[in-house]
Amino acid sequence: MVPSDKQRYTILVADDSEMNRSILRSMLEESYDIIEAEDGLQAVALLQQMEQEISLVLLDIVMPNMDGFDVLSAMNKYEWITSVPVIMISAENTREFIERAYDMGVTDYISRPFDMMVVRRRVINTLMLYAKQRRLANMVNEQIYQKEKVNNLMISILSHIVEFRNEESGLHVLHIQTMTELLLKSLMRKTDKYKLDRETINLISNASTLHDVGKIGIPVEILNKPGKFTPEEFAIMKGHSQMGAEMMKGVPFQDEPLVRYAYEICRWHHERYDGRGYPDGLVGEDIPISAQVVALADVYDALTSERVYKPAHSHEKALSMILNGECGTFQPLLLECLVESSDIIQREMAVDTVARGDQRIIENTATELAQYEELSSADRTLHILEYERCKYRFFMDMSKDILFEYTCDPPMLALSPWGARRLGLEESIVDPHIGDRLQDQIGPQELRDLLRHTTPEEPIVEYRCQARLDGQNRPVRITSRAMWSSDEPPQYTGAIGKVAECEEEEGAS
Repeated sequence: MVPSDKQRYTILVADDSEMNRSILRSMLEESYDIIEAEDGLQAVALLQQMEQEISLVLLDIVMPNMDGFDVLSAMNKYEWITSVPVIMISAENTREFIERAYDMGVTDYISRPFDMMVVRRRVINTLMLYAKQRRLANMVNEQIYQKEKVNNLMISILSHIVEFRNEESGLHVLHIQTMTELLLKSLMRKTDKYKLDRETINLISNASTLHDVGKIGIPVEILNKPGKFTPEEFAIMKGHSQMGAEMMKGVPFQDEPLVRYAYEICRWHHERYDGRGYPDGLVGEDIPISAQVVALADVYDALTSERVYKPAHSHEKALSMILNGECGTFQPLLLECLVESSDIIQREMAVDTVARGDQRIIENTATELAQYEELSSADRTLHILEYERCKYRFFMDMSKDILFEYTCDPPMLALSPWGARRLGLEESIVDPHIGDRLQDQIGPQELRDLLRHTTPEEPIVEYRCQARLDGQNRPVRITSRAMWSSDEPPQYTGAIGKVAECEEEEGAS
């Protein structure tokens, strides 16, 4: 009996004894795909390359280069142990060894000599247990995704009802949300005063779509009046901020951050930094940062959008009016963010204006694709990653160039097969900055320093040095692209690149 899932599981057997690996392969290969590692170093390299495909590790303790406990240390360090179960199979059966193995996260421990049926049974039990855990994790992820999707959809619907009643296109809500996000990201890069992170920015951006929800309570004839308001009409119109805040106070789950941010934004997005706003005349930092940012976004979009009572101003004109104080006073740091993000704001607003008209078509297409329920969102992601990994490995294996990929976490260097042969190195090197061998071959320290000083906007560097190719020192040019995460601020995660002999390039030119 094997686990009933349709997929065929992959088992990594890590043992320095070819006979031991052969015995385990013959026992299991009928039901499972088997890959082998001759020592701990190879095992860690395979885990780094194939973590998503490996379903189970059968691990020996006594091995050269890295022993079984070293492998477990690496699996704990890089958190592979949480998703890849390990059964330790060893002739070391003292209490000390067994307790240490369990403390380091192994699922089971089998002592040699072993019974064939026992090994098969324990492999099946471990795979079934982890398969159930993965299914439960996927179910939780799906439920969280669906909950967020419904919440965002309801916010969007409510916001668009307000815009529809206000006889506006609906783009105002999208613009406010987009610009709020851009300004908050810029602010987070400048200061940690407001304790902003990705989750907080997402919550404030979503809450910003409710900023004008109080307009539901404003008479339509005032709301859509094409001319200037009378003092009485303006007083009524200003009441929408308090009405929106009262609506938010009536919403359940008052302790939820989204509701709190929505209240702040609804009530205070017309306040100004010098105290000349409404409804409460708050001054400076008494205005919550969520409301400050939405206030600035609201003014910018009002200036650059056509209204029943005015034409649209250009991006440049709107910036000039805001910076000159013609629309009230805003926090100086936020104005810096506005100026520094000016180009991307203009670009994103244009994208919204042109492309959001097709949003319904895009959403319908995405919904249809999501109907294929045989794949959870997590599974779809894994399939895409596996597809891209297969393409990448194919081109790496077929290439006659010296190609490399470096990852910071875990610290590992992967070389194309041709490149590894020419450099006289292994295809996968764990902790490449440790030891002198790689330094002697290609001297990577300067290159690593150059890559760390790149930026996401300018990630490519070129570096000339001497490298030992086919046992001889040769001049080479290394062209490399630094890889940066999508975090705010971005984090350096590694690099990809190519090593080319200068003589070969000059001869080809």
